[in-house]
Amino acid sequence: GEKITYETIFARSFSRYDQKKLGYGAFLGCLLIALSFCIVFKPYLGPLPVLNMRMSMDVGLNMLRIMDSFSSEKLRGGDISSSMTTIVTETSSSEIEMVEESNTTGTNETISNGTTVINNKNSSQQKEMKAVCHVEESTEFCEMNGDIRVDGKSSTVFMAVDTMVANSSWVIGPYARRGDEEAFKRITKWSIKSGVDAYEEAPQCDQRHNVPAIIFSTGGYAGNNFHDYTDIVLPLYLTSRQFDGEVKFLITDKNPWWIEKFRNILQMLSRYELVDIDKEVNVHCFTSVIVGLKRYPKELKIDPSKSPYSMKEFRQFLRSAYSLKKENAINMKDNGGKKRPRLLIVSRKSTRAFTNTNAISGMATRLGYEVVVTEVDSHVARVAEMVNSCDVMMGVHGAGLTNMVFLPENAILIQVIPIGGFEWLAKTDFGEPSKDMNLRYIGYKIKTEESSLIQQYPPDHEVLNDPYAVQKRGWYEFKSIYLQKQNVNLDVDRFRATLLRALELLHQ
Repeated sequence: GEKITYETIFARSFSRYDQKKLGYGAFLGCLLIALSFCIVFKPYLGPLPVLNMRMSMDVGLNMLRIMDSFSSEKLRGGDISSSMTTIVTETSSSEIEMVEESNTTGTNETISNGTTVINNKNSSQQKEMKAVCHVEESTEFCEMNGDIRVDGKSSTVFMAVDTMVANSSWVIGPYARRGDEEAFKRITKWSIKSGVDAYEEAPQCDQRHNVPAIIFSTGGYAGNNFHDYTDIVLPLYLTSRQFDGEVKFLITDKNPWWIEKFRNILQMLSRYELVDIDKEVNVHCFTSVIVGLKRYPKELKIDPSKSPYSMKEFRQFLRSAYSLKKENAINMKDNGGKKRPRLLIVSRKSTRAFTNTNAISGMATRLGYEVVVTEVDSHVARVAEMVNSCDVMMGVHGAGLTNMVFLPENAILIQVIPIGGFEWLAKTDFGEPSKDMNLRYIGYKIKTEESSLIQQYPPDHEVLNDPYAVQKRGWYEFKSIYLQKQNVNLDVDRFRATLLRALELLHQ
Protein backbone atom coordinates (compact mmCIF):
# COMPACT_ATOMS: atom_id res chain seq x y z
CA GLY A 1 0.00 0.00 0.00
CA GLU A 2 2.78 2.41 0.93
CA LYS A 3 4.73 1.76 -2.31
CA ILE A 4 1.69 2.27 -4.52
CA THR A 5 0.82 5.51 -2.75
CA TYR A 6 4.35 6.77 -3.10
CA GLU A 7 4.76 5.81 -6.78
CA THR A 8 1.38 7.27 -7.70
CA ILE A 9 2.11 10.63 -6.05
CA PHE A 10 5.66 10.60 -7.39
CA ALA A 11 4.48 9.93 -10.96
CA ARG A 12 1.88 12.67 -10.69
CA SER A 13 4.49 15.11 -9.50
CA PHE A 14 6.72 14.50 -12.50
CA SER A 15 3.96 14.36 -15.09
CA ARG A 16 2.84 17.73 -13.81
CA TYR A 17 6.41 18.94 -13.95
CA ASP A 18 6.84 17.78 -17.58
CA GLN A 19 3.63 19.47 -18.55
CA LYS A 20 4.64 22.65 -16.87
CA LYS A 21 8.07 22.53 -18.50
CA LEU A 22 6.54 22.62 -22.00
CA GLY A 23 4.13 25.35 -20.93
CA TYR A 24 6.95 27.39 -19.44
CA GLY A 25 8.96 27.22 -22.70
CA ALA A 26 6.08 28.67 -24.66
CA PHE A 27 5.35 31.16 -21.96
CA LEU A 28 8.93 32.38 -21.78
CA GLY A 29 8.91 32.76 -25.59
CA CYS A 30 5.85 34.95 -25.31
CA LEU A 31 7.58 36.95 -22.63
CA LEU A 32 10.53 37.70 -24.90
CA ILE A 33 8.15 39.03 -27.57
CA ALA A 34 6.10 40.93 -24.99
CA LEU A 35 9.28 42.40 -23.54
CA SER A 36 9.90 44.55 -26.60
CA PHE A 37 6.39 46.02 -26.35
CA CYS A 38 5.91 46.43 -22.61
CA ILE A 39 9.04 46.00 -20.50
CA VAL A 40 7.23 47.26 -17.44
CA PHE A 41 5.35 43.94 -16.97
CA LYS A 42 8.47 41.81 -16.85
CA PRO A 43 8.97 41.87 -13.04
CA TYR A 44 5.45 40.55 -12.48
CA LEU A 45 5.53 37.72 -14.99
CA GLY A 46 9.14 36.57 -14.90
CA PRO A 47 9.64 34.94 -11.48
CA LEU A 48 6.32 33.07 -11.35
CA PRO A 49 7.11 30.01 -13.52
CA VAL A 50 10.58 29.66 -12.06
CA LEU A 51 9.10 29.46 -8.56
CA ASN A 52 6.52 26.86 -9.57
CA MET A 53 9.07 24.71 -11.39
CA ARG A 54 11.29 24.76 -8.35
CA MET A 55 8.44 23.82 -6.01
CA SER A 56 7.47 20.88 -8.18
CA MET A 57 11.06 19.66 -8.37
CA ASP A 58 11.54 20.03 -4.62
CA VAL A 59 8.37 18.06 -3.92
CA GLY A 60 9.51 15.10 -5.97
CA LEU A 61 13.05 15.07 -4.57
CA ASN A 62 11.89 15.47 -1.00
CA MET A 63 9.46 12.55 -1.38
CA LEU A 64 12.32 10.42 -2.71
CA ARG A 65 14.41 11.33 0.35
CA ILE A 66 11.48 10.46 2.66
CA MET A 67 10.97 7.02 1.11
CA ASP A 68 14.69 6.19 1.03
CA SER A 69 15.02 7.15 4.68
CA PHE A 70 11.93 5.18 5.72
CA SER A 71 12.95 1.99 3.89
CA SER A 72 16.41 2.02 5.46
CA GLU A 73 15.42 2.58 9.11
CA LYS A 74 13.68 0.29 11.62
CA LEU A 75 11.49 1.55 14.46
CA ARG A 76 13.15 0.56 17.71
CA GLY A 77 10.62 1.54 20.39
CA GLY A 78 7.32 -0.08 19.41
CA ASP A 79 4.88 0.75 16.62
CA ILE A 80 3.26 4.05 15.75
CA SER A 81 0.01 3.23 17.50
CA SER A 82 1.62 2.52 20.89
CA SER A 83 0.23 4.34 23.91
CA MET A 84 3.28 6.58 24.32
CA THR A 85 3.34 8.19 20.86
CA THR A 86 4.18 11.75 19.97
CA ILE A 87 3.12 12.53 16.43
CA VAL A 88 4.83 15.50 14.87
CA THR A 89 3.21 16.56 11.61
CA GLU A 90 5.14 19.29 9.87
CA THR A 91 4.45 20.57 6.38
CA SER A 92 5.61 23.42 4.20
CA SER A 93 5.35 24.38 0.54
CA SER A 94 8.23 22.14 -0.49
CA GLU A 95 7.68 18.98 1.50
CA ILE A 96 5.32 16.05 1.82
CA GLU A 97 4.17 14.71 5.18
CA MET A 98 2.61 11.28 4.84
CA VAL A 99 0.55 10.55 7.96
CA GLU A 100 -2.51 8.32 7.91
CA GLU A 101 -4.93 7.62 10.71
CA SER A 102 -3.33 4.40 11.91
CA ASN A 103 -0.41 4.03 9.51
CA THR A 104 2.40 6.53 9.24
CA THR A 105 5.03 6.82 6.53
CA GLY A 106 7.84 9.33 6.83
CA THR A 107 11.23 9.93 8.33
CA ASN A 108 10.94 8.43 11.79
CA GLU A 109 13.00 8.95 14.86
CA THR A 110 12.51 6.64 17.83
CA ILE A 111 13.69 7.96 21.16
CA SER A 112 14.92 5.60 23.88
CA ASN A 113 11.67 5.86 25.88
CA GLY A 114 9.61 4.44 23.02
CA THR A 115 8.27 7.75 21.76
CA THR A 116 7.98 7.74 17.99
CA VAL A 117 8.40 11.05 16.22
CA ILE A 118 7.33 11.47 12.61
CA ASN A 119 9.18 14.53 11.51
CA ASN A 120 9.63 15.91 8.00
CA LYS A 121 11.39 19.21 8.30
CA ASN A 122 12.96 21.58 5.82
CA SER A 123 15.06 24.17 7.63
CA SER A 124 14.98 26.49 4.63
CA GLN A 125 11.29 27.14 5.21
CA GLN A 126 10.68 30.04 7.53
CA LYS A 127 6.99 29.33 8.08
CA GLU A 128 5.91 25.80 8.88
CA MET A 129 2.60 24.23 9.71
CA LYS A 130 2.72 21.54 12.33
CA ALA A 131 0.63 19.51 14.75
CA VAL A 132 2.23 17.78 17.72
CA CYS A 133 0.16 15.47 19.92
CA HIS A 134 1.64 14.25 23.22
CA VAL A 135 0.29 11.25 25.13
CA GLU A 136 1.57 11.22 28.70
CA GLU A 137 0.77 9.32 31.88
CA SER A 138 -1.89 11.70 33.19
CA THR A 139 -2.75 13.86 30.21
CA GLU A 140 -2.70 14.28 26.46
CA PHE A 141 -2.51 17.52 24.54
CA CYS A 142 -1.96 18.69 20.98
CA GLU A 143 -0.07 21.79 19.89
CA MET A 144 -0.76 23.20 16.42
CA ASN A 145 0.65 26.03 14.36
CA GLY A 146 -0.64 27.15 10.98
CA ASP A 147 -4.11 27.78 9.57
CA ILE A 148 -6.14 26.45 12.51
CA ARG A 149 -9.93 26.57 12.45
CA VAL A 150 -11.98 25.75 15.55
CA ASP A 151 -15.56 24.64 14.98
CA GLY A 152 -17.40 24.42 18.29
CA LYS A 153 -20.56 23.00 16.70
CA SER A 154 -18.79 19.79 15.70
CA SER A 155 -16.09 19.89 18.44
CA THR A 156 -13.45 19.75 15.71
CA VAL A 157 -10.15 21.54 15.16
CA PHE A 158 -9.03 21.67 11.53
CA MET A 159 -5.43 22.26 10.52
CA ALA A 160 -6.01 23.36 6.93
CA VAL A 161 -3.08 22.37 4.70
CA ASP A 162 -3.41 23.04 0.95
CA THR A 163 -0.59 20.73 -0.17
CA MET A 164 -0.22 17.05 -1.05
CA VAL A 165 -0.35 15.90 2.57
CA ALA A 166 -1.92 12.61 3.60
CA ASN A 167 -4.64 12.88 6.21
CA SER A 168 -4.25 12.46 9.94
CA SER A 169 -6.76 12.65 12.76
CA TRP A 170 -6.71 12.54 16.53
CA VAL A 171 -9.44 12.42 19.19
CA ILE A 172 -8.72 14.02 22.54
CA GLY A 173 -10.54 14.78 25.78
CA PRO A 174 -9.06 18.12 26.94
CA TYR A 175 -8.98 17.28 30.66
CA ALA A 176 -5.81 16.42 32.56
CA ARG A 177 -6.74 13.10 34.18
CA ARG A 178 -6.09 10.70 31.35
CA GLY A 179 -7.36 7.15 31.85
CA ASP A 180 -10.01 8.01 34.44
CA GLU A 181 -13.15 6.65 32.79
CA GLU A 182 -15.50 8.11 35.40
CA ALA A 183 -14.15 11.64 34.88
CA PHE A 184 -14.27 11.33 31.09
CA LYS A 185 -17.98 10.53 31.10
CA ARG A 186 -18.39 14.28 31.62
CA ILE A 187 -15.81 15.41 29.05
CA THR A 188 -16.52 16.38 25.44
CA LYS A 189 -14.20 14.62 22.98
CA TRP A 190 -12.57 16.84 20.37
CA SER A 191 -11.42 15.75 16.91
CA ILE A 192 -8.24 17.15 15.39
CA LYS A 193 -7.91 16.83 11.64
CA SER A 194 -5.09 17.79 9.30
CA GLY A 195 -4.20 17.16 5.69
CA VAL A 196 -5.86 17.62 2.32
CA ASP A 197 -9.26 16.33 3.48
CA ALA A 198 -9.14 18.67 6.46
CA TYR A 199 -8.41 21.57 4.11
CA GLU A 200 -11.38 20.67 1.90
CA GLU A 201 -13.68 19.96 4.84
CA ALA A 202 -12.64 22.92 7.00
CA PRO A 203 -15.33 25.59 7.37
CA GLN A 204 -14.62 29.19 6.45
CA CYS A 205 -13.41 31.53 9.18
CA ASP A 206 -15.96 33.79 10.84
CA GLN A 207 -13.58 35.31 13.38
CA ARG A 208 -9.81 35.59 13.15
CA HIS A 209 -7.66 36.06 16.25
CA ASN A 210 -4.09 37.29 16.49
CA VAL A 211 -3.31 35.52 19.79
CA PRO A 212 -2.94 31.76 20.53
CA ALA A 213 -5.82 29.72 21.96
CA ILE A 214 -6.08 26.94 24.55
CA ILE A 215 -9.04 24.55 24.54
CA PHE A 216 -9.76 22.88 27.90
CA SER A 217 -12.68 21.35 29.78
CA THR A 218 -14.24 22.31 33.08
CA GLY A 219 -16.10 19.00 33.24
CA GLY A 220 -14.75 15.82 34.84
CA TYR A 221 -14.38 16.20 38.61
CA ALA A 222 -14.64 20.00 38.54
CA GLY A 223 -16.41 21.15 41.68
CA ASN A 224 -14.28 19.01 43.97
CA ASN A 225 -11.73 21.49 45.32
CA PHE A 226 -8.83 19.03 45.11
CA HIS A 227 -9.55 18.15 41.47
CA ASP A 228 -10.17 21.80 40.62
CA TYR A 229 -6.53 22.50 41.39
CA THR A 230 -4.72 19.31 40.40
CA ASP A 231 -6.73 18.62 37.19
CA ILE A 232 -7.44 22.13 35.91
CA VAL A 233 -5.90 25.15 37.68
CA LEU A 234 -2.32 23.87 37.94
CA PRO A 235 -2.31 22.30 34.43
CA LEU A 236 -3.79 25.52 33.01
CA TYR A 237 -1.02 27.50 34.70
CA LEU A 238 1.62 25.16 33.24
CA THR A 239 0.12 25.42 29.76
CA SER A 240 -0.72 29.12 29.55
CA ARG A 241 1.82 30.96 31.71
CA GLN A 242 4.30 31.13 28.82
CA PHE A 243 1.96 33.50 26.95
CA ASP A 244 1.95 36.14 29.72
CA GLY A 245 -1.78 36.81 29.32
CA GLU A 246 -1.70 36.98 25.52
CA VAL A 247 -3.81 33.85 25.03
CA LYS A 248 -7.50 33.14 24.58
CA PHE A 249 -9.28 30.39 26.56
CA LEU A 250 -11.87 28.34 24.66
CA ILE A 251 -13.76 26.39 27.31
CA THR A 252 -15.65 23.20 26.59
CA ASP A 253 -18.10 21.67 29.11
CA LYS A 254 -18.25 25.15 30.61
CA ASN A 255 -19.49 25.37 34.20
CA PRO A 256 -20.35 29.04 34.97
CA TRP A 257 -19.94 28.51 38.73
CA TRP A 258 -16.42 27.14 38.14
CA ILE A 259 -15.52 30.19 36.06
CA GLU A 260 -16.83 32.44 38.82
CA LYS A 261 -14.94 30.52 41.50
CA PHE A 262 -11.58 30.93 39.75
CA ARG A 263 -12.15 34.28 38.04
CA ASN A 264 -9.05 35.87 39.62
CA ILE A 265 -6.79 33.10 38.34
CA LEU A 266 -8.33 33.07 34.86
CA GLN A 267 -7.93 36.83 34.55
CA MET A 268 -4.27 36.60 35.59
CA LEU A 269 -3.59 33.99 32.90
CA SER A 270 -5.58 35.56 30.04
CA ARG A 271 -6.40 39.18 29.20
CA TYR A 272 -9.28 38.14 26.96
CA GLU A 273 -12.93 37.24 27.38
CA LEU A 274 -13.54 33.53 27.86
CA VAL A 275 -15.23 31.75 24.97
CA ASP A 276 -17.88 29.09 25.66
CA ILE A 277 -16.79 27.19 22.57
CA ASP A 278 -19.56 24.57 22.71
CA LYS A 279 -22.17 27.29 22.12
CA GLU A 280 -20.30 29.16 19.39
CA VAL A 281 -21.89 29.20 15.95
CA ASN A 282 -18.92 31.12 14.57
CA VAL A 283 -15.77 29.36 13.36
CA HIS A 284 -12.78 30.82 15.21
CA CYS A 285 -9.43 30.89 13.43
CA PHE A 286 -5.96 31.07 14.96
CA THR A 287 -2.36 30.56 13.93
CA SER A 288 -1.58 28.66 17.15
CA VAL A 289 -3.83 26.38 19.25
CA ILE A 290 -3.24 23.98 22.15
CA VAL A 291 -5.97 21.40 22.79
CA GLY A 292 -5.74 19.91 26.30
CA LEU A 293 -3.50 20.83 29.23
CA LYS A 294 0.04 19.94 30.28
CA ARG A 295 0.37 18.14 33.58
CA TYR A 296 2.95 16.42 35.77
CA PRO A 297 1.78 12.83 36.59
CA LYS A 298 1.75 13.25 40.37
CA GLU A 299 -0.94 15.20 42.20
CA LEU A 300 -0.43 18.93 42.84
CA LYS A 301 3.15 18.81 41.61
CA ILE A 302 5.40 20.40 39.02
CA ASP A 303 8.63 18.77 37.89
CA PRO A 304 10.98 21.77 37.50
CA SER A 305 13.40 19.62 35.47
CA LYS A 306 10.70 19.29 32.78
CA SER A 307 9.06 22.69 33.15
CA PRO A 308 10.23 26.30 33.27
CA TYR A 309 8.04 26.71 36.36
CA SER A 310 7.98 25.35 39.92
CA MET A 311 5.47 25.02 42.75
CA LYS A 312 7.20 27.95 44.44
CA GLU A 313 6.44 30.13 41.40
CA PHE A 314 2.89 28.78 41.21
CA ARG A 315 2.29 29.77 44.83
CA GLN A 316 3.77 33.22 44.18
CA PHE A 317 1.40 33.52 41.24
CA LEU A 318 -1.56 32.67 43.53
CA ARG A 319 -0.40 35.22 46.12
CA SER A 320 -0.36 37.82 43.37
CA ALA A 321 -3.77 36.79 41.99
CA TYR A 322 -5.39 37.21 45.42
CA SER A 323 -3.17 40.04 46.74
CA LEU A 324 -2.02 37.94 49.71
CA LYS A 325 0.23 39.78 52.13
CA LYS A 326 1.90 37.09 54.25
CA GLU A 327 4.88 35.52 52.54
CA ASN A 328 6.46 33.65 55.47
CA ALA A 329 5.09 31.86 58.51
CA ILE A 330 5.91 33.26 61.93
CA ASN A 331 9.36 32.49 63.33
CA MET A 332 8.88 32.04 67.07
CA LYS A 333 12.59 32.31 67.73
CA ASP A 334 12.75 35.83 66.30
CA ASN A 335 9.32 36.75 67.62
CA GLY A 336 10.31 36.63 71.29
CA GLY A 337 6.87 35.35 72.27
CA LYS A 338 5.19 38.68 71.45
CA LYS A 339 2.83 37.23 68.88
CA ARG A 340 0.88 33.99 68.96
CA PRO A 341 1.04 31.67 65.96
CA ARG A 342 -2.31 31.38 64.17
CA LEU A 343 -3.84 27.90 63.95
CA LEU A 344 -6.57 27.29 61.38
CA ILE A 345 -8.89 24.39 62.16
CA VAL A 346 -10.72 23.42 58.96
CA SER A 347 -14.22 22.35 59.96
CA ARG A 348 -16.60 20.31 57.83
CA LYS A 349 -20.38 20.14 57.96
CA SER A 350 -21.23 16.55 57.21
CA THR A 351 -18.55 13.95 56.57
CA ARG A 352 -15.15 13.68 58.25
CA ALA A 353 -16.09 16.49 60.61
CA PHE A 354 -14.50 17.10 64.01
CA THR A 355 -17.17 16.33 66.62
CA ASN A 356 -15.25 18.04 69.44
CA THR A 357 -13.97 21.22 67.81
CA ASN A 358 -14.39 23.25 71.02
CA ALA A 359 -12.19 20.87 73.00
CA ILE A 360 -9.48 20.97 70.32
CA SER A 361 -9.66 24.75 70.13
CA GLY A 362 -9.46 25.13 73.93
CA MET A 363 -6.43 22.87 74.21
CA ALA A 364 -4.65 24.69 71.35
CA THR A 365 -5.35 28.07 72.95
CA ARG A 366 -3.82 26.87 76.23
CA LEU A 367 -0.69 25.82 74.29
CA GLY A 368 -0.28 29.37 73.00
CA TYR A 369 -2.09 29.37 69.64
CA GLU A 370 -4.48 31.98 68.33
CA VAL A 371 -7.19 29.67 66.98
CA VAL A 372 -9.42 30.24 63.97
CA VAL A 373 -12.16 27.70 63.18
CA THR A 374 -13.75 27.97 59.76
CA GLU A 375 -15.23 26.07 56.86
CA VAL A 376 -13.64 26.52 53.47
CA ASP A 377 -16.15 27.20 50.71
CA SER A 378 -16.10 28.27 47.06
CA HIS A 379 -15.34 31.93 47.85
CA VAL A 380 -11.70 31.48 46.96
CA ALA A 381 -10.59 35.07 47.63
CA ARG A 382 -11.94 34.96 51.19
CA VAL A 383 -10.54 31.47 51.84
CA ALA A 384 -7.16 32.41 50.40
CA GLU A 385 -6.88 35.45 52.67
CA MET A 386 -7.88 33.42 55.74
CA VAL A 387 -5.46 30.55 55.02
CA ASN A 388 -2.62 32.90 54.16
CA SER A 389 -2.97 34.67 57.51
CA CYS A 390 -2.27 31.42 59.42
CA ASP A 391 0.94 29.61 60.37
CA VAL A 392 -0.54 26.16 61.00
CA MET A 393 -3.48 24.56 59.21
CA MET A 394 -5.13 21.35 60.37
CA GLY A 395 -8.03 19.29 59.07
CA VAL A 396 -9.29 15.79 58.39
CA HIS A 397 -8.24 14.36 55.02
CA GLY A 398 -10.42 15.97 52.36
CA ALA A 399 -10.53 18.43 49.47
CA GLY A 400 -10.54 21.42 51.82
CA LEU A 401 -6.87 20.79 52.64
CA THR A 402 -6.02 21.71 49.05
CA ASN A 403 -6.18 25.32 50.26
CA MET A 404 -2.71 24.71 51.69
CA VAL A 405 -1.59 26.29 48.39
CA PHE A 406 -2.31 29.67 50.05
CA LEU A 407 -0.29 29.03 53.23
CA PRO A 408 2.79 31.21 53.69
CA GLU A 409 6.26 29.75 53.19
CA ASN A 410 7.44 27.41 56.00
CA ALA A 411 3.93 27.08 57.40
CA ILE A 412 2.78 23.73 58.79
CA LEU A 413 0.08 21.41 57.47
CA ILE A 414 -1.41 18.85 59.88
CA GLN A 415 -3.45 16.19 58.12
CA VAL A 416 -5.70 14.12 60.38
CA ILE A 417 -5.98 10.67 58.77
CA PRO A 418 -9.17 8.72 59.57
CA ILE A 419 -9.29 4.92 59.79
CA GLY A 420 -9.75 3.00 56.56
CA GLY A 421 -6.26 2.17 55.43
CA PHE A 422 -5.85 5.05 53.01
CA GLU A 423 -2.59 6.45 54.31
CA TRP A 424 -1.38 6.16 50.70
CA LEU A 425 -4.17 8.52 49.60
CA ALA A 426 -3.35 11.01 52.34
CA LYS A 427 0.33 10.91 51.43
CA THR A 428 -0.26 11.18 47.67
CA ASP A 429 -2.82 13.99 47.82
CA PHE A 430 -1.31 16.23 50.49
CA GLY A 431 1.76 14.75 52.22
CA GLU A 432 4.06 14.63 49.19
CA PRO A 433 2.80 17.81 47.47
CA SER A 434 3.33 19.88 50.63
CA LYS A 435 7.11 19.35 50.40
CA ASP A 436 7.37 21.07 47.02
CA MET A 437 5.33 23.95 48.43
CA ASN A 438 7.96 24.55 51.10
CA LEU A 439 5.55 23.57 53.87
CA ARG A 440 6.28 21.39 56.91
CA TYR A 441 3.97 18.37 57.03
CA ILE A 442 2.69 16.36 60.01
CA GLY A 443 0.37 13.41 59.61
CA TYR A 444 -1.80 12.35 62.56
CA LYS A 445 -3.42 8.92 62.18
CA ILE A 446 -6.42 8.50 64.46
CA LYS A 447 -7.08 5.38 66.50
CA THR A 448 -10.25 3.33 66.03
CA GLU A 449 -11.63 4.84 69.26
CA GLU A 450 -11.43 8.32 67.68
CA SER A 451 -13.66 7.33 64.75
CA SER A 452 -17.45 7.66 64.77
CA LEU A 453 -17.61 4.30 62.96
CA ILE A 454 -17.33 2.54 66.35
CA GLN A 455 -20.90 3.69 67.00
CA GLN A 456 -22.13 2.20 63.71
CA TYR A 457 -20.41 -1.22 63.66
CA PRO A 458 -19.78 -3.91 66.31
CA PRO A 459 -16.19 -4.17 67.63
CA ASP A 460 -15.42 -7.32 65.62
CA HIS A 461 -16.70 -5.97 62.27
CA GLU A 462 -14.32 -5.94 59.29
CA VAL A 463 -14.98 -2.23 58.73
CA LEU A 464 -13.11 -1.57 61.98
CA ASN A 465 -10.63 -4.42 61.81
CA ASP A 466 -9.92 -5.14 58.15
CA PRO A 467 -10.44 -2.06 55.95
CA TYR A 468 -8.35 -3.64 53.18
CA ALA A 469 -11.06 -6.28 52.73
CA VAL A 470 -13.52 -3.43 52.15
CA GLN A 471 -11.10 -1.76 49.72
CA LYS A 472 -10.98 -4.92 47.62
CA ARG A 473 -14.70 -4.58 46.94
CA GLY A 474 -14.07 -1.35 45.11
CA TRP A 475 -13.70 2.40 45.45
CA TYR A 476 -17.40 3.15 45.86
CA GLU A 477 -17.90 0.90 48.86
CA PHE A 478 -14.68 2.18 50.44
CA LYS A 479 -15.78 5.77 49.81
CA SER A 480 -19.33 5.26 51.11
CA ILE A 481 -18.04 3.97 54.45
CA TYR A 482 -14.73 5.63 55.27
CA LEU A 483 -15.20 8.96 53.52
CA GLN A 484 -18.94 9.51 53.77
CA LYS A 485 -19.98 7.90 57.08
CA GLN A 486 -17.01 8.76 59.25
CA ASN A 487 -16.50 11.68 61.63
CA VAL A 488 -13.59 12.26 64.01
CA ASN A 489 -13.65 12.74 67.78
CA LEU A 490 -10.01 13.69 68.46
CA ASP A 491 -8.38 12.44 71.64
CA VAL A 492 -7.14 15.90 72.68
CA ASP A 493 -4.59 14.51 75.13
CA ARG A 494 -3.08 12.32 72.41
CA PHE A 495 -3.26 15.08 69.79
CA ARG A 496 -1.55 17.57 72.12
CA ALA A 497 1.88 16.19 71.13
CA THR A 498 1.17 16.99 67.48
CA LEU A 499 0.42 20.65 68.22
CA LEU A 500 3.52 20.85 70.42
CA ARG A 501 5.59 19.44 67.54
CA ALA A 502 4.19 22.17 65.27
CA LEU A 503 5.27 24.79 67.84
CA GLU A 504 8.76 23.31 67.84
CA LEU A 505 8.95 23.61 64.08
CA LEU A 506 7.88 27.26 64.26
CA HIS A 507 10.85 27.88 66.56
CA GLN A 508 13.30 26.56 63.97
